[in-house]
Amino acid sequence: MLSDHVDRYLALRRTLGYKLHDTGRNLQAFAAFAGDKGDTHIRAATAVQWAAQASTPHARAVRLHDVVVLARFLFAEDATHEIPPARHFHVRVVRQPPYIYTPTEIGQLLAAARRLPCSYALRRSVYATLIGLIAATGLRVSEALDLRFDDLLPNSVLCIRRTKFAKSRLVPLHPTTVEALTEYLHERQSVAIADDHLFVSAHHRRIPTPTASGTFQRVVRLAGIAVGRQRRPRMVDLRHTFATRSLQRCAVRRESVARHLVALSTYLGHTNVVHTYWYLEATPELMADIATTGENFVSGRLA
Repeated sequence: MLSDHVDRYLALRRTLGYKLHDTGRNLQAFAAFAGDKGDTHIRAATAVQWAAQASTPHARAVRLHDVVVLARFLFAEDATHEIPPARHFHVRVVRQPPYIYTPTEIGQLLAAARRLPCSYALRRSVYATLIGLIAATGLRVSEALDLRFDDLLPNSVLCIRRTKFAKSRLVPLHPTTVEALTEYLHERQSVAIADDHLFVSAHHRRIPTPTASGTFQRVVRLAGIAVGRQRRPRMVDLRHTFATRSLQRCAVRRESVARHLVALSTYLGHTNVVHTYWYLEATPELMADIATTGENFVSGRLA
């Protein structure tokens, strides 16, 4: 059964540190689709047909990519599996410029989250705290959703465990963030839920990333932010805002910029300071000074 192959494949990759939340859901859905067609092995035509059901070009490309990687893994063991054409739904990825929220808009988002329809007891508190935590720390959305009670360490520190690139790091929290998180935890622990994730869904489990993103779009609409804008602000833009505001507060002296870029890169969990350097695109008033200094630092010309 393909579902057994999927389970085995996911289990192996997760032992290597990969989370695969969305990939796992995709592959399990594909296995069910293929099983309904009577397939016992991966068939390229079935994979393309299943991927084509996604609603956007990007989602179709992601679906097919997930099956292609699985197919290559299984093909190494059994050549009966077919490897779908990897570029059948290829889309050119253009990195979307971030939306930088103003402090007032952050406040509007928090207030709007408190007005969400209360489909389950914790919903309003979950999303208000989740949005505030990402805005205050620059965590990736997946990192915030993965947080468990054991990740709350003494002395106001979060432990971000084996996240993107299988790295772990410690993230110190501002006293105001600790205060808001403590208030949320008091409410969270008053509800009998077996799952130990900090932020839980109506089903008392980790919130799926698409669910969090969809709910955030509802919060954006309730807050009345960027009305009429073709591309609505995203939850990940809270992380971008954190990074950009951090750079804006940085002194423009060469030695200060160098230290600040490295510290910010470590805090955000980047594997290379070059990834942090990208945020300068959203900070035009500092780009000229910091860009020159950053280039010198990366190339080793800055002592």
